[in-house]
Amino acid sequence: MIVFGIDPGVSGALSIYENKKLKEVIDMPTMSEGKKNKKQINAAQLSLEIKQRINRSSETAVVIEHVTAMPGQGVTSMFNFGQSFGVIKGICSALTLPIYFVRPVKWKKHFNLIGSSKDASRTKAIELFPSFSNDMAKKKDANKADAILIGRYFLDHFNNEGFHG
Repeated sequence: MIVFGIDPGVSGALSIYENKKLKEVIDMPTMSEGKKNKKQINAAQLSLEIKQRINRSSETAVVIEHVTAMPGQGVTSMFNFGQSFGVIKGICSALTLPIYFVRPVKWKKHFNLIGSSKDASRTKAIELFPSFSNDMAKKKDANKADAILIGRYFLDHFNNEGFHG
């Protein structure tokens, strides 16, 4: 089984598991948009990244963190996040990949990260996958750690009857 764990958003990341083993983690591919050079997801590159790793003889699952609007977030940032979320869903749908959603509170509770700092997910991911510590060496790599833990949460909760997360 191939599992893609996705921390959505422009500063998000993608983890790839094959046969329950973490194979790689990559930053969300992005590109500049417009006069202000705002970052947006590079949908073509994300699609290629996923397609290159799919083995049609293996079962595949895409697990996306299901984030909703938070108080205090601006309208523009929420619109941009929603756009990124939609791009990811659209790519996975076009590739006919099954999509599963997991709320942050679910996977964070599973790893005892409720109420902890954003950086705590990096620590947890490094504890579980020490060979990937170079991929999470900087504070900004917390999104990679989140993607890794989202994928791992799915694997910990998936069985023959499906996903019960």
